[in-house]
Amino acid sequence: MTTRCGVLDDLRIDPIDGSTPARYTLVFDGAETLPLNELIGAGVTVTFDGVVVCRYCGAESRKSFGGGYCYDCFRTLARCDLCVVSPHRCHYDQGTCREPQWGEAFCMQPHRVYLANSSGIKVGITRAGREVGRWLDQGAIQGLVVLEAESRRAAGLAEVTIAQRLPDRTDWRKMLRADVPELDLQAECDKLRASVLPLPEGVRWSDRGRVVRMCYPLERNEPPAATLKLTTAGLHGNLLGMKGQYLVLTSGAFNVRQHAGYRVTVSVGSPFVDGDAGPDQLGLF
Repeated sequence: MTTRCGVLDDLRIDPIDGSTPARYTLVFDGAETLPLNELIGAGVTVTFDGVVVCRYCGAESRKSFGGGYCYDCFRTLARCDLCVVSPHRCHYDQGTCREPQWGEAFCMQPHRVYLANSSGIKVGITRAGREVGRWLDQGAIQGLVVLEAESRRAAGLAEVTIAQRLPDRTDWRKMLRADVPELDLQAECDKLRASVLPLPEGVRWSDRGRVVRMCYPLERNEPPAATLKLTTAGLHGNLLGMKGQYLVLTSGAFNVRQHAGYRVTVSVGSPFVDGDAGPDQLGLF
């Protein structure tokens, strides 16, 4: 039995190459980590003690706001503002950013607009240099940078323009299939360029065009029936693989990033059999 205790921090994904599955590591606060690729097939139990630790100030609470923050930080931090998920609404230039220095470091930096294939083609944005990490987080099997922008807001405005023609959302059920077909992203990019899209100021077409391919440690073809929400009742299942920010278990799909800040114990042991909660977990259910 392998056990790790701590506050969930992230699901780190390290790319190898386009044909070798990425390496997944569950990261806790401090130095605790749990490599996952070698654990596929094992039984996994996650217990939650009911405490969420704020990712910014460290305050403890019973509920997570904005993906791992306490209520006070959620109300005051610029990184919890609506413009983070809707970059075209950035109001930094109006002088109303709640954290101007953070805005300078995070938003007023070069960004990229990309096409990716996760559950089909989609458009998205990310900071320059973060492209592959962003695609891995989304479970994309292909990615292509199409535009370069001077700021997050400029990239967001360009994304909104392209989203009138292409989706900007991922269907998690389709993404968590192992057989998502490849698409010709370069051809889609060529179509966009030929359509003479009105680009916002500070945005230009990229000349770095190269389709990047990603591969994941997930062989099961059928997507999970449901997503798993961590409560004090805990959850368990056999680990089938990983894709994007999800651990795919026989009981469902667990999104690690949505549970950042949760104080948990993760135990890994022998596979569960159908109808068995496991010899050490019967008291949880």
